[in-house]
Amino acid sequence: MTKSRIFEPFWQGGELGKRLLLAVMALALLAGTVAWLADRPDLSASSWAAGTAVILEDLLTEIAINQLGKEFGLDLIAALSMGGALLLGEYLTGSIVALMYTGGQALEDFAQRRARRELTALLNRVPRTAARYADGQLQEVSVEELKPDDRILVRRGEVVPVDGNVMDGIAVLDEAALTGEALPVRRRSGEPVTSGTTNAGDAFEMLAANSASDSTYAAIVRLVEEARAAKAPMVRLADRYALGFLAITLLLAGGAWAVSGEAIRALAVLVIATPCPLILAVPVAIVSGVSRCAAKGVLV
Repeated sequence: MTKSRIFEPFWQGGELGKRLLLAVMALALLAGTVAWLADRPDLSASSWAAGTAVILEDLLTEIAINQLGKEFGLDLIAALSMGGALLLGEYLTGSIVALMYTGGQALEDFAQRRARRELTALLNRVPRTAARYADGQLQEVSVEELKPDDRILVRRGEVVPVDGNVMDGIAVLDEAALTGEALPVRRRSGEPVTSGTTNAGDAFEMLAANSASDSTYAAIVRLVEEARAAKAPMVRLADRYALGFLAITLLLAGGAWAVSGEAIRALAVLVIATPCPLILAVPVAIVSGVSRCAAKGVLV
Protein backbone atom coordinates (compact mmCIF):
# COMPACT_ATOMS: atom_id res chain seq x y z
CA MET A 1 0.00 0.00 0.00
CA THR A 2 1.22 3.47 -0.82
CA LYS A 3 2.56 5.22 2.27
CA SER A 4 4.07 8.58 3.05
CA ARG A 5 7.48 8.13 4.67
CA ILE A 6 7.63 11.75 5.80
CA PHE A 7 4.30 12.11 7.59
CA GLU A 8 2.28 9.37 9.26
CA PRO A 9 -0.56 9.29 11.79
CA PHE A 10 1.21 9.65 15.12
CA TRP A 11 0.19 6.28 16.54
CA GLN A 12 0.67 4.36 13.29
CA GLY A 13 4.22 5.54 12.77
CA GLY A 14 6.42 2.49 13.40
CA GLU A 15 5.83 -1.12 14.25
CA LEU A 16 4.41 -0.37 17.74
CA GLY A 17 1.63 1.77 16.29
CA LYS A 18 0.68 -0.85 13.73
CA ARG A 19 0.58 -3.60 16.31
CA LEU A 20 -1.47 -1.36 18.59
CA LEU A 21 -4.06 -0.78 15.85
CA LEU A 22 -4.23 -4.51 15.17
CA ALA A 23 -4.66 -5.24 18.89
CA VAL A 24 -7.43 -2.64 19.20
CA MET A 25 -9.35 -4.08 16.27
CA ALA A 26 -8.85 -7.68 17.36
CA LEU A 27 -10.10 -6.89 20.88
CA ALA A 28 -13.09 -4.99 19.52
CA LEU A 29 -14.01 -7.89 17.23
CA LEU A 30 -13.55 -10.43 20.05
CA ALA A 31 -15.58 -8.37 22.53
CA GLY A 32 -18.38 -7.95 20.01
CA THR A 33 -18.42 -11.67 19.29
CA VAL A 34 -18.62 -12.52 22.99
CA ALA A 35 -21.47 -10.04 23.43
CA TRP A 36 -23.31 -11.51 20.45
CA LEU A 37 -22.94 -15.04 21.85
CA ALA A 38 -24.29 -13.72 25.16
CA ASP A 39 -27.39 -12.49 23.30
CA ARG A 40 -26.46 -8.82 23.65
CA PRO A 41 -26.66 -7.56 20.05
CA ASP A 42 -26.58 -3.93 21.20
CA LEU A 43 -23.21 -4.38 22.90
CA SER A 44 -21.80 -6.41 20.03
CA ALA A 45 -22.81 -3.75 17.50
CA SER A 46 -21.29 -1.01 19.64
CA SER A 47 -18.01 -2.89 20.01
CA TRP A 48 -17.69 -3.68 16.31
CA ALA A 49 -18.64 -0.14 15.32
CA ALA A 50 -16.21 1.46 17.78
CA GLY A 51 -13.29 -0.63 16.59
CA THR A 52 -14.07 0.06 12.94
CA ALA A 53 -14.42 3.80 13.61
CA VAL A 54 -10.99 3.96 15.24
CA ILE A 55 -9.31 2.24 12.28
CA LEU A 56 -11.29 4.30 9.77
CA GLU A 57 -10.24 7.56 11.41
CA ASP A 58 -6.58 6.56 11.26
CA LEU A 59 -6.90 5.39 7.64
CA LEU A 60 -8.61 8.61 6.53
CA THR A 61 -5.83 10.62 8.17
CA GLU A 62 -3.23 8.61 6.31
CA ILE A 63 -5.07 9.01 3.00
CA ALA A 64 -5.27 12.78 3.51
CA ILE A 65 -1.54 12.98 4.27
CA ASN A 66 -0.71 10.89 1.20
CA GLN A 67 -2.77 13.27 -0.92
CA LEU A 68 -0.66 16.17 0.36
CA GLY A 69 2.39 14.24 -0.85
CA LYS A 70 0.66 13.62 -4.20
CA GLU A 71 0.56 9.89 -3.54
CA PHE A 72 -2.52 7.84 -4.31
CA GLY A 73 -3.22 4.25 -3.42
CA LEU A 74 -6.06 1.79 -3.18
CA ASP A 75 -6.58 2.24 0.56
CA LEU A 76 -9.51 4.50 -0.31
CA ILE A 77 -11.61 1.45 -1.22
CA ALA A 78 -10.98 -0.02 2.23
CA ALA A 79 -12.03 3.31 3.76
CA LEU A 80 -15.22 3.34 1.66
CA SER A 81 -15.98 -0.23 2.73
CA MET A 82 -15.60 0.59 6.42
CA GLY A 83 -17.53 3.85 6.12
CA GLY A 84 -20.32 2.20 4.14
CA ALA A 85 -20.58 -0.61 6.66
CA LEU A 86 -20.97 1.90 9.50
CA LEU A 87 -23.61 3.90 7.64
CA LEU A 88 -25.65 0.80 6.73
CA GLY A 89 -25.36 -0.78 10.16
CA GLU A 90 -23.26 -3.72 8.91
CA TYR A 91 -20.91 -3.44 11.85
CA LEU A 92 -19.50 -6.97 11.68
CA THR A 93 -18.63 -6.50 8.02
CA GLY A 94 -16.87 -3.24 8.79
CA SER A 95 -14.89 -4.77 11.63
CA ILE A 96 -13.74 -7.66 9.45
CA VAL A 97 -12.51 -5.25 6.77
CA ALA A 98 -10.77 -3.20 9.46
CA LEU A 99 -9.14 -6.32 10.90
CA MET A 100 -7.99 -7.36 7.42
CA TYR A 101 -6.51 -3.90 6.85
CA THR A 102 -4.68 -3.66 10.19
CA GLY A 103 -3.55 -7.28 9.96
CA GLY A 104 -2.11 -6.63 6.52
CA GLN A 105 -0.29 -3.53 7.79
CA ALA A 106 1.21 -5.49 10.69
CA LEU A 107 2.20 -8.36 8.37
CA GLU A 108 3.89 -5.97 5.95
CA ASP A 109 5.78 -4.33 8.80
CA PHE A 110 6.89 -7.73 10.13
CA ALA A 111 8.22 -8.77 6.72
CA GLN A 112 10.04 -5.47 6.26
CA ARG A 113 11.53 -5.70 9.74
CA ARG A 114 12.90 -9.17 9.00
CA ALA A 115 14.41 -8.01 5.74
CA ARG A 116 15.96 -4.96 7.38
CA ARG A 117 17.50 -7.17 10.05
CA GLU A 118 19.15 -9.45 7.51
CA LEU A 119 20.34 -6.63 5.26
CA THR A 120 21.55 -4.54 8.20
CA ALA A 121 23.61 -7.49 9.38
CA LEU A 122 25.15 -7.62 5.92
CA LEU A 123 25.93 -3.90 5.89
CA ASN A 124 27.38 -4.02 9.41
CA ARG A 125 30.11 -6.35 8.17
CA VAL A 126 31.74 -3.50 6.25
CA PRO A 127 35.23 -3.03 7.75
CA ARG A 128 36.05 0.44 9.05
CA THR A 129 39.84 0.16 9.43
CA ALA A 130 42.68 -1.90 8.00
CA ALA A 131 46.29 -2.70 8.96
CA ARG A 132 48.56 -1.21 6.26
CA TYR A 133 52.35 -1.29 6.01
CA ALA A 134 53.93 2.15 5.55
CA ASP A 135 57.69 2.86 5.85
CA GLY A 136 58.18 -0.62 7.25
CA GLN A 137 55.68 0.00 10.03
CA LEU A 138 52.21 -1.49 10.47
CA GLN A 139 49.62 1.26 10.81
CA GLU A 140 45.89 1.14 11.50
CA VAL A 141 44.24 3.34 8.88
CA SER A 142 40.73 4.05 7.69
CA VAL A 143 39.57 1.77 4.88
CA GLU A 144 38.90 4.87 2.74
CA GLU A 145 42.65 5.61 2.79
CA LEU A 146 43.61 2.35 1.09
CA LYS A 147 44.98 2.63 -2.43
CA PRO A 148 46.03 0.14 -5.12
CA ASP A 149 49.35 -1.62 -4.38
CA ASP A 150 49.07 -1.04 -0.62
CA ARG A 151 50.43 -3.91 1.46
CA ILE A 152 47.82 -5.00 3.98
CA LEU A 153 47.79 -7.45 6.88
CA VAL A 154 44.52 -9.31 7.38
CA ARG A 155 44.29 -10.84 10.84
CA ARG A 156 42.29 -13.87 11.88
CA GLY A 157 38.57 -13.09 11.99
CA GLU A 158 38.86 -9.81 10.06
CA VAL A 159 36.89 -8.99 6.92
CA VAL A 160 39.03 -8.43 3.83
CA PRO A 161 38.75 -4.65 3.24
CA VAL A 162 39.54 -4.46 -0.50
CA ASP A 163 40.03 -6.73 -3.47
CA GLY A 164 43.61 -7.90 -3.98
CA ASN A 165 46.04 -10.81 -4.14
CA VAL A 166 47.68 -12.95 -1.45
CA MET A 167 51.33 -11.92 -0.94
CA ASP A 168 52.57 -14.17 1.82
CA GLY A 169 51.16 -17.29 3.40
CA ILE A 170 47.97 -19.17 2.69
CA ALA A 171 44.66 -17.38 3.11
CA VAL A 172 41.78 -19.43 4.49
CA LEU A 173 38.66 -17.45 3.66
CA ASP A 174 35.02 -17.77 4.65
CA GLU A 175 33.15 -16.63 1.52
CA ALA A 176 29.66 -17.55 2.75
CA ALA A 177 28.50 -13.92 2.94
CA LEU A 178 29.22 -13.45 -0.78
CA THR A 179 28.76 -16.84 -2.39
CA GLY A 180 26.88 -18.95 0.15
CA GLU A 181 29.75 -21.46 0.17
CA ALA A 182 29.71 -23.11 3.59
CA LEU A 183 33.29 -24.45 3.56
CA PRO A 184 36.36 -22.18 3.86
CA VAL A 185 38.31 -21.60 0.65
CA ARG A 186 42.13 -21.59 0.46
CA ARG A 187 43.97 -18.95 -1.53
CA ARG A 188 47.74 -19.28 -2.12
CA SER A 189 50.35 -16.64 -2.87
CA GLY A 190 49.44 -14.68 -5.99
CA GLU A 191 45.80 -15.81 -5.99
CA PRO A 192 43.00 -13.24 -5.74
CA VAL A 193 40.99 -12.49 -2.61
CA THR A 194 37.66 -10.67 -2.63
CA SER A 195 36.59 -7.91 -0.28
CA GLY A 196 33.82 -8.87 2.10
CA THR A 197 35.19 -12.36 2.79
CA THR A 198 36.35 -13.25 6.29
CA ASN A 199 39.77 -14.56 7.26
CA ALA A 200 39.05 -17.93 8.86
CA GLY A 201 42.72 -18.93 9.23
CA ASP A 202 46.03 -17.40 10.25
CA ALA A 203 46.93 -13.83 9.42
CA PHE A 204 48.14 -13.22 5.89
CA GLU A 205 49.45 -10.34 3.83
CA MET A 206 47.81 -9.12 0.65
CA LEU A 207 48.42 -6.52 -2.02
CA ALA A 208 45.46 -4.23 -2.70
CA ALA A 209 44.23 -4.23 -6.29
CA ASN A 210 41.94 -1.21 -5.95
CA SER A 211 40.52 1.26 -3.46
CA ALA A 212 37.78 0.38 -0.97
CA SER A 213 35.17 2.36 -2.90
CA ASP A 214 35.87 0.31 -6.04
CA SER A 215 35.89 -3.06 -4.31
CA THR A 216 33.42 -5.88 -4.86
CA TYR A 217 31.89 -5.61 -1.41
CA ALA A 218 31.41 -1.84 -1.72
CA ALA A 219 29.51 -2.41 -4.96
CA ILE A 220 27.29 -4.99 -3.24
CA VAL A 221 26.60 -2.59 -0.36
CA ARG A 222 25.56 0.11 -2.86
CA LEU A 223 23.21 -2.33 -4.57
CA VAL A 224 21.68 -3.32 -1.23
CA GLU A 225 21.09 0.33 -0.29
CA GLU A 226 19.49 1.04 -3.69
CA ALA A 227 17.29 -2.05 -3.39
CA ARG A 228 16.08 -0.98 0.07
CA ALA A 229 15.09 2.44 -1.27
CA ALA A 230 13.44 1.28 -4.50
CA LYS A 231 9.92 0.01 -5.13
CA ALA A 232 9.37 -3.31 -6.85
CA PRO A 233 7.96 -3.04 -10.42
CA MET A 234 4.73 -4.79 -9.42
CA VAL A 235 4.16 -2.27 -6.62
CA ARG A 236 4.63 0.62 -9.06
CA LEU A 237 2.20 -1.11 -11.43
CA ALA A 238 -0.44 -1.30 -8.71
CA ASP A 239 0.04 2.37 -7.89
CA ARG A 240 -0.17 3.33 -11.56
CA TYR A 241 -3.59 1.77 -12.07
CA ALA A 242 -5.04 2.69 -8.67
CA LEU A 243 -7.29 5.44 -10.06
CA GLY A 244 -8.62 3.19 -12.82
CA PHE A 245 -9.33 0.35 -10.41
CA LEU A 246 -11.12 2.73 -8.05
CA ALA A 247 -13.26 4.14 -10.87
CA ILE A 248 -14.28 0.67 -12.08
CA THR A 249 -15.10 -0.40 -8.52
CA LEU A 250 -17.29 2.64 -7.93
CA LEU A 251 -19.10 2.11 -11.26
CA LEU A 252 -19.79 -1.55 -10.40
CA ALA A 253 -20.94 -0.61 -6.90
CA GLY A 254 -23.21 2.10 -8.25
CA GLY A 255 -24.57 -0.27 -10.89
CA ALA A 256 -25.33 -2.94 -8.29
CA TRP A 257 -27.16 -0.36 -6.19
CA ALA A 258 -29.12 0.96 -9.17
CA VAL A 259 -30.17 -2.48 -10.42
CA SER A 260 -31.12 -3.93 -7.04
CA GLY A 261 -32.32 -0.76 -5.37
CA GLU A 262 -30.41 -1.82 -2.24
CA ALA A 263 -27.40 0.09 -0.96
CA ILE A 264 -26.08 -3.06 0.68
CA ARG A 265 -25.32 -4.46 -2.80
CA ALA A 266 -22.95 -1.56 -3.40
CA LEU A 267 -21.31 -2.29 -0.05
CA ALA A 268 -20.85 -5.92 -1.07
CA VAL A 269 -18.99 -4.83 -4.21
CA LEU A 270 -16.75 -2.49 -2.18
CA VAL A 271 -15.94 -5.18 0.37
CA ILE A 272 -15.07 -7.72 -2.33
CA ALA A 273 -12.92 -5.15 -4.16
CA THR A 274 -11.02 -4.08 -1.04
CA PRO A 275 -7.48 -4.72 -2.28
CA CYS A 276 -5.51 -5.03 0.96
CA PRO A 277 -4.55 -8.70 0.43
CA LEU A 278 -3.77 -8.11 -3.27
CA ILE A 279 -1.59 -5.05 -2.76
CA LEU A 280 0.15 -6.50 0.30
CA ALA A 281 0.86 -9.82 -1.40
CA VAL A 282 3.51 -8.33 -3.69
CA PRO A 283 5.72 -6.42 -1.20
CA VAL A 284 5.39 -9.10 1.48
CA ALA A 285 6.37 -11.87 -0.93
CA ILE A 286 9.29 -9.88 -2.33
CA VAL A 287 10.61 -8.65 1.01
CA SER A 288 10.25 -12.07 2.64
CA GLY A 289 12.03 -13.72 -0.27
CA VAL A 290 14.88 -11.22 -0.13
CA SER A 291 15.15 -11.71 3.62
CA ARG A 292 15.28 -15.50 3.34
CA CYS A 293 17.89 -15.30 0.60
CA ALA A 294 20.03 -12.80 2.57
CA ALA A 295 20.00 -15.13 5.58
CA LYS A 296 21.49 -17.85 3.37
CA GLY A 297 24.09 -15.55 1.80
CA VAL A 298 22.25 -14.99 -1.46
CA LEU A 299 21.81 -11.35 -2.46
CA VAL A 300 18.86 -10.34 -4.63
